[in-house]
Amino acid sequence: MAKSDHDLGNVDLNARIESLIEHRRVVASLQRQIKRTRMVSIAQGARWVAAPLLSLSLIGITALTWREYNMAPINIFCLFILATLVIGGSIFVEFFDTGQPKYEDKSKVGGVAQQKHTVAELKLSLELAEERRMLVAAEIARPTFARQYSYRDSIPREIDRLRTESATYRGWHNWLQWTLILCSAAVPAVTALYDPPQPGKGILIGLGAAVSIITSVMGYYKFKERGFNLQQTADAIEQQVTALELGIYPYKDPDEKKNLTLFAENVEALRIEQRKREQQLDQPHQGQQEVV
Repeated sequence: MAKSDHDLGNVDLNARIESLIEHRRVVASLQRQIKRTRMVSIAQGARWVAAPLLSLSLIGITALTWREYNMAPINIFCLFILATLVIGGSIFVEFFDTGQPKYEDKSKVGGVAQQKHTVAELKLSLELAEERRMLVAAEIARPTFARQYSYRDSIPREIDRLRTESATYRGWHNWLQWTLILCSAAVPAVTALYDPPQPGKGILIGLGAAVSIITSVMGYYKFKERGFNLQQTADAIEQQVTALELGIYPYKDPDEKKNLTLFAENVEALRIEQRKREQQLDQPHQGQQEVV
């Protein structure tokens, strides 16, 4: 017996949904691959650029201070750092470049083959995958209620993303703050330790430059403020999710559709407010008041 038009429509809809899921899987895989490729590039830079520069700096400083200052302790410490950079970078590259599964090209969705690609190539593949995903998504027409229901289910992932970014910014802030404290504390210690000032003068210059750079970076990027704003938005959105699940204010209406509509409006308002705060942090000090 032949299938009815309704059954054929359901089969076609299911096929499109599966295709959309596959496209989203492609996008997620490409995003992970881009992150891995960037981390591998940084590790290779530490291994092939930072390590030789450190070696040349050690050789130059040792030659300049030959028979004037005992550089053995500093050389031993720097050699330890050099070995850490080379060995750690090699292990990191080996693990992330070969130990992690790469995205496998499935040709249907235009992914990337299982081989090495540059970040630019991966970004291009990601843009194409996003375009294909949006085209497939546009073919699947769903009622507003269904889209709102899916939106509610996606909010926990958005909360996790906000908290992850917040933790990253707080980590950068704490690391830079402790580095700034240690460099500032080392200045008077080096001043008191070296008399005459050579080679302490060079160390003091380096510490002063580090303090200035760290202070400028913290003032420019505002890691603490960004982390605080992201955490605040995540907490506010989580409060809306809890209120919706418990059916408390402002989601006391017995009509679930109205509650979902109000929920989407409130969450989007919070996300818009978060984006405005991010824009305000990106503005110069004299123009921050203009961003409302």
